[in-house]
Amino acid sequence: MSGWNPDQYLKFAEERTRPCQELAARIGAERVRRIIDLGCGPGNSTRVLAARWPHAEITGLDSSPEMIAAARESALEVRWVLGDIAEWAAGGGGEFDIVFSNAALQWVRDHAAVFPRLFARVAAGGALAVQVPGNYDAPQHRLLREMAARPAWRRWCSGGMHDWHSHELDFYYDLLAPLAGRLDLWATEYAHILPGPEGIVEWYRGTGMRPYLEAISSLEERERFAAEFLEGVRGLYPARRDGRVLFPFRRNFVVAHGRLHSENAGC
Repeated sequence: MSGWNPDQYLKFAEERTRPCQELAARIGAERVRRIIDLGCGPGNSTRVLAARWPHAEITGLDSSPEMIAAARESALEVRWVLGDIAEWAAGGGGEFDIVFSNAALQWVRDHAAVFPRLFARVAAGGALAVQVPGNYDAPQHRLLREMAARPAWRRWCSGGMHDWHSHELDFYYDLLAPLAGRLDLWATEYAHILPGPEGIVEWYRGTGMRPYLEAISSLEERERFAAEFLEGVRGLYPARRDGRVLFPFRRNFVVAHGRLHSENAGC
């Protein structure tokens, strides 16, 4: 098992796209001509950007060949690029009016170094706009880490998994306040209504559980891991009277607006 599965990811397209829409709505940049969508996935976030700024030149970048292949089938007039976010941030190149990333930077290490590099690619008066999950210590994540430490799974997961690397909002404030002309920071906890505990497992098959499943070589053992995770989730998120579950998911949002040239000149 390797790579991302666009179909699995898009089983919850509405829930995954809503934070992207809310992030895009809070960007106050004017005269937006160039946008890059970092971690564009199958193009659902890029579609939001294209609808908001229909005349902008947009680039979508993702490290997954499967996701880029799916994005290229979206019929959007976008330049799709296979690439790594950290490498893009560290490399040279032109500036963008909006450097955008929805639910991707949690997979990138060393935010203390990467975020200033991303902001350096923002044109004067533009914005760096990022959304990352803020629920690393949520019960389902603790359950995954506990399972990985159990004897039954330790042989596959002993090397450690690809944990999320996101931080709380005060970290991003301290990092970006000296650089930005204006910062907009907020957190939202969504109460997703899923068809049952199985829905939470399907959600995590597409994202947070994927590194654990990839580490297990046997299909049969992967399904046993997923079944064990389901039993744990049943105890964490009991079904309501109608059989559905309320699945809380906290997300952190950061919009760092760049200074105008005139502001820079006055420093």
